[in-house]
Amino acid sequence: MEKMKMQTKDLIEENIETVKTMFPEVVTEGRDPEGKIREVIDFERLKEILGDEISTSPEHYEFTWVGKRDARRLAATPINKTLRPCKKESKDWDTTENLYIEGDNLDVLKLLQESYLGKVKMIYIDPPYNTGKDFVYKDNFHQSQEDWKEQTTLVDEENNRLAVNPDSNGRFHSDWCTMMYPRLRLAKNLLRDDGVIFISIDDNEYDNLKKLSDEVFGEMNYVGTIIWERAFSPKNDAKYLSASHDYVLVFAKQLNSFQIGKLNRSDESIARYKNPDNDPRGVWISGDLTVKTYSAAYDYPIITPSGREVAASNGSCWRVSYKRLQELIADNRVWFGENGDNVPRLKRFLSDVQDGMTPTTLWFHKEVGHNQEGRQELKKLFDGKGYFDGPKPTRLLSRVLQVANVGQDDIVLDFFSGSATTAHSVMQLNAEDGGNRKFIMVQVPEKCDEKSEAFKDGYPTICEIGKERIRRAGEKIRKEVEQENTQLDLGAEPKKLPDIGFRVLKIDSSNMNDVYYGAAELEQQDLFDSESNIKSDRTELDILFGIMLDWGLPLSLPYKKEMIGKTIIHNVEDGALIACFSEAISEEVVIAIAKRQATKVVFKDSCFSSSVDRINVEQLFKHYDPTFASNSDKIRVI
Repeated sequence: MEKMKMQTKDLIEENIETVKTMFPEVVTEGRDPEGKIREVIDFERLKEILGDEISTSPEHYEFTWVGKRDARRLAATPINKTLRPCKKESKDWDTTENLYIEGDNLDVLKLLQESYLGKVKMIYIDPPYNTGKDFVYKDNFHQSQEDWKEQTTLVDEENNRLAVNPDSNGRFHSDWCTMMYPRLRLAKNLLRDDGVIFISIDDNEYDNLKKLSDEVFGEMNYVGTIIWERAFSPKNDAKYLSASHDYVLVFAKQLNSFQIGKLNRSDESIARYKNPDNDPRGVWISGDLTVKTYSAAYDYPIITPSGREVAASNGSCWRVSYKRLQELIADNRVWFGENGDNVPRLKRFLSDVQDGMTPTTLWFHKEVGHNQEGRQELKKLFDGKGYFDGPKPTRLLSRVLQVANVGQDDIVLDFFSGSATTAHSVMQLNAEDGGNRKFIMVQVPEKCDEKSEAFKDGYPTICEIGKERIRRAGEKIRKEVEQENTQLDLGAEPKKLPDIGFRVLKIDSSNMNDVYYGAAELEQQDLFDSESNIKSDRTELDILFGIMLDWGLPLSLPYKKEMIGKTIIHNVEDGALIACFSEAISEEVVIAIAKRQATKVVFKDSCFSSSVDRINVEQLFKHYDPTFASNSDKIRVI
């Protein structure tokens, strides 16, 4: 019966295990930076195995910056923190599957590694653009171990964790890259194999973001860069050129698994389809039959119905073979013009392309909105007050959701949540098509300026604005659905109200008083005589959610309190996890829990007075739970 670690993954240890599986002979013992004995990689031996495929030359292509090594280590370093549920700030706590998480997104991404590994369909983020005026996270890898454990707020002893990054800073771009790199690395782990990430950015850091993403996701998984027309009018006070666009970089987790979502055809697009020859298959448009990639086998003369000979021009050739062309002509799929004298073109029928249009990389504001539209949406929700300068419009996020091909039950993550446009758009799309998409919003509780309108109106942090925006947007959607349902045609099914709630969780220090002990240290400790190592200010709900994180269960799962005699147990999703935090547990309670055949069971360590008690519990489970023998990891203690 193992003790739960209650800390995030050690990704370095996992990487060593991966190498060990492939090349066990390169793993040996060594000391880590803290002097502890652990398994390490003998790199010289690994080089011998890989031979000439390892580059030792200083002249090879690499994107680097000051602080890159620390950024890599930062992504892999485990933390002793947790997420504490906050029911009073949540909405529809018992039924919602949405999450709003307050805290440093690097810490949150680490905490989500177990519960959401490979489960997120789409990530959208709008990170700081590093204009020299906005805030970036100041991740200090060289903090002392004590500072690292105790840091639970935005401010450490030396400086603000969130700080302005002025362009006069000698590490201006490096600081930004160091901030982004570990977050992208951890975010990639959360994506499904068919998942995709969209990242908004402008000219200041586009080049660096593209190189960072190439390294993290792989150049081969680059989908494209979208140019979004964010402004509808030029700024006359611009020094040189008035910037009217932003970029949205798109990378897939695995490009060969990702399928792009098609766009609905507009009335303007459909209007281009005609039927001048009264083809019974319906309206069509014609497309070019030539290609620029030359092949002599596809370079042949064509005789038009009028008798004129035509050839592909300017070094191009036809896109089909001569035999295939004759088949298309016989099927009336080649158009030579009304007089039968034009260069042939291929007929494309609307009935053949009803699945939609392939998205382009140029998104105009008339189609997906602009920054001012985003601000106006926020003002309508907040009684005429915008609070944010340039929130993204919901039409933009709706297009992103569509292109990302987010299914009706998929999870969407935004770990630079800001004004929570992403959450608003997910709820709106669910209302439109009856979907049950879930969102996870993550936002650091950045303080609002005390002179700002938001602060004066009772919103001390950006998180408070974001949560209120979701509440108000949800109620607006509720009223719209109810209104539509009062105007249904006879026999029509009423619209379903989507999930407009969210569970609030806040990052905090570990629930446990003691740091995590290694196996050797645990042997030296008399755990049975010690008092509870759970902090006195933590509730049973805090502990339950900490266990769910540690055991990799989604934080949106339903749970309920139950009584077995006079003992309280917590039952997560009908037996996915049963937890009992009583200081003393009778044999009858243990038997009742065992009979439920739960997937995971957790007891409080202090409820066992001796090792004999633990053995007795295991024996009872072996007797009453047929699944115990095949799942020896079923029972743990905290």
